[in-house]
Amino acid sequence: MSIELILGGARSGKSAYAEQQARESGCAVSVIVTAQPLDAEMAARIAHHRAHRPAHWRTVEAPLDLAAALRAAAGADRFVIVDCLTLWASNHLCATGQPETDAPLDAWSAARGELLKLLPQLDGAIALVSNEIGWGVVPMGAMTRRFVDEAGRLNQALARCCDRVTLVAAGLPLTLKVGG
Repeated sequence: MSIELILGGARSGKSAYAEQQARESGCAVSVIVTAQPLDAEMAARIAHHRAHRPAHWRTVEAPLDLAAALRAAAGADRFVIVDCLTLWASNHLCATGQPETDAPLDAWSAARGELLKLLPQLDGAIALVSNEIGWGVVPMGAMTRRFVDEAGRLNQALARCCDRVTLVAAGLPLTLKVGG
């Protein structure tokens, strides 16, 4: 088993790097996508990503239940790309649009915990794509601050349990961690 966390900013080349790793693996590839086409711009982004992947790769849509999708897709001689964890987090945390309610945070905490518990049990190779969003200005709104905090906590927890962590900037991968 090999789990790699691939971090970077928007349009940094994270997905292309994950796809390159999958191509080079020689394994059957599944891509678990978390984006939802809630508007025309997001639908165009999804179409762009889909068009650049080989047609024989399996695509699984999992905007919320990522652990179940991973459980079903992972296995020996398989390569699974999860693209992307930041959208998965926003799907959970922005479910009600109300920052003052803890319901999304409770569901998010459970889903995050389930993912972190599951990952070490999986076979095959897994590439987890996530945005590094904590390098900017502290957001003004409570909901956005909560999202940035939770995305950062997720990335830190994943970095601890992943075999490899790679930061991609301007299409260039920089290895941050190799091995336990």
